[in-house]
Amino acid sequence: MNTPTGEAAAGSGTRTAALRAMTTAHSAHNYHPLPVVIADGEGAWVRDVEGHRYLDMLAAYSAVNFGHRHPRLIAAAQRQLDRVTLVSRAFDHDQFGPFCAELATLAGMEMVLPMNTGAEAVETAIKTARKWGYQVKGVPADEAVIIAFEGNFHGRTTTIVSFSTDPLAREGFGPYTPGFRVVPYGDAAALAGAMDEKVVGVLVEPIQGEAGVIVPPPGYLGQVRELCDRYGALMMADEIQSGLGRTGTTFACEHENVVPDIYILGKALGGGIVPVSAVVSSAAILGVFQPGQHGSTFGGNPLGCAVGREVIALLATGEMQERSAKLGTHLHSRLSALPRQMVAQVRGRGLWAGVEFTAIGGREACERLARHGVLAKDTHGTTIRLAPPLIISEADLDWALDRIAEALS
Repeated sequence: MNTPTGEAAAGSGTRTAALRAMTTAHSAHNYHPLPVVIADGEGAWVRDVEGHRYLDMLAAYSAVNFGHRHPRLIAAAQRQLDRVTLVSRAFDHDQFGPFCAELATLAGMEMVLPMNTGAEAVETAIKTARKWGYQVKGVPADEAVIIAFEGNFHGRTTTIVSFSTDPLAREGFGPYTPGFRVVPYGDAAALAGAMDEKVVGVLVEPIQGEAGVIVPPPGYLGQVRELCDRYGALMMADEIQSGLGRTGTTFACEHENVVPDIYILGKALGGGIVPVSAVVSSAAILGVFQPGQHGSTFGGNPLGCAVGREVIALLATGEMQERSAKLGTHLHSRLSALPRQMVAQVRGRGLWAGVEFTAIGGREACERLARHGVLAKDTHGTTIRLAPPLIISEADLDWALDRIAEALS
């Protein structure tokens, strides 16, 4: 497979044009993809329909943490495909109990409520906090409050966009769901000012991904934990993008030695093969649910659980987290050396970086990178996100960083 070169590499060719025209004509325009049509992938690399090869530096927003078609994950999926893929939660299956037990152990928790997508897991956490607030904390009916943060991204359901501060995600989708307060991210004093006895949960990203890989001030997560303890509220950590090895630890909260009451997980949990998400917590918190009060036909399905178990096994050794930490240090060192007239700021942890440019927009930067054989994603105007698979080699990482310097100079 050849590496793309020159202006014609990305978005060119008759097959690309035909497929993109079909997408434009028959798909709702809720995305604005780069002019690349992927046909296959392996490890950290993908290839388009014209045969051009690209290094994937996005990894599907961390859903492909272990690379495309990781052999152990594919083998786990194939074994389960030969057995049973779906029974619904009307019956148990032999992958469900082990998946829940192994994920609870990985997270240092007791109980798991599996769902499918990240947004479903966030909705589940919201319902959990509210029911816990009424049943355990004693908040009067329908008066529970959940605090979220400016710049948040937790999904795009009608409830979640009700507390979004992104006009694109929010405007035109009202009326909005009540019961939320939004405060500035990284400002402990603002959070303290919003807390009271009706607050049942604080929904926080340990690092804000969609906002541009925003790392909060040192000690901030510990302050969130202390305020939740003081007011008897649940600290709910959305680790859908930041968790499962992305930042050099299993969970990003570990960088501050903070343990939330609830982990919200997704993306990488499905190995880039099937959508798998989960809320992971204590028995005292998830024990508020009774049969019929929450559910999902596909949540915790045999195929998803089989793949998820292999993901957990890959993380259980700590090797992936160590790779992310080591290569992440290298990534940030090289990005920080880019000329200041080109790059205003580099943010992030582990194999996760937000690169903010001075003179060009993020979309233009990603289009240039695609022409040089590197795939990334823009966000918030002048920023791109880099999140390569954790299995990327140092040589491939350096190749991508060389292309970034060439493309953006």
